[in-house]
Amino acid sequence: MRKLFFWKLKQREIKLGERTALMGVLNVTPDSFSDGGKYSDSDRAFARALEIEEQGADILDIGAESTKPGSARISAAEEMRRLVPVLKRLRGQLGIPISVDTYKAEVAERAIELGAEIINDPSALTIEPQLARVVSNHDAGLVLNHMRGRPETWAKLAPMPDPIGTIVRELDAAVSRARRVGIDKTRLVVDPGIGFGKRKEQNSLILGSLGALGTLDVPVLVGPSRKSFLAHEDAEETRCATAAAVAAAILNGAHIVRVHDVREMRAAADVADEIHRTKDS
Repeated sequence: MRKLFFWKLKQREIKLGERTALMGVLNVTPDSFSDGGKYSDSDRAFARALEIEEQGADILDIGAESTKPGSARISAAEEMRRLVPVLKRLRGQLGIPISVDTYKAEVAERAIELGAEIINDPSALTIEPQLARVVSNHDAGLVLNHMRGRPETWAKLAPMPDPIGTIVRELDAAVSRARRVGIDKTRLVVDPGIGFGKRKEQNSLILGSLGALGTLDVPVLVGPSRKSFLAHEDAEETRCATAAAVAAAILNGAHIVRVHDVREMRAAADVADEIHRTKDS
């Protein structure tokens, strides 16, 4: 049975577990692996954000730095140049909370000032541990995403030994780091980091073994959407493969799924939720 949680954010709390929450992705980068450049203009990004909410997302996740394999890191100034105009346009315009995908403390600080309620750290506090202090100071929500190595080195990494055990141990350490600076456990969510330095076959193993994360006693977010291990030449086939991965994640205990195609994945999640309820009854 999927455990119920109340995820506390800066201005509200979200009930997780009865119904899968959808985190809709908005990339404002020129080089995203899935839609690079499409929403780098603030007007188009604003329109897409409203559409994401309308299509059924429960959270909007904005990313201004690509973490695709091989991507290079950018400065905080460049990340904010991309991000700040969009956050300013969106302030007070959405009914759903805004999450910002960043590992930089300086960017997190500015994002929260402009209305973000969640920081989605792709590095689980391993790149800039001081980000935890920013989150704590503002009573924001924090997603700790497991990353192995860095995007620029992923192609050189050997297969991950004991992937499930390693992910659980390292996310447990990340939770402890967050707790040590005063972040309450009710503000934390963990993500096993599908694709973040893992080999293709290991991503399938992770999806099938999400129950192992239950020992951390925090909600679980999974982001399989359009990842390379699901990729097909035809975009529609990739979308169907993503829907299968979303359903598998939910049936194995995910509380939140991070997706690009919100309308289609809402339909897939609703079916998986109904199966989950039947399984638990």
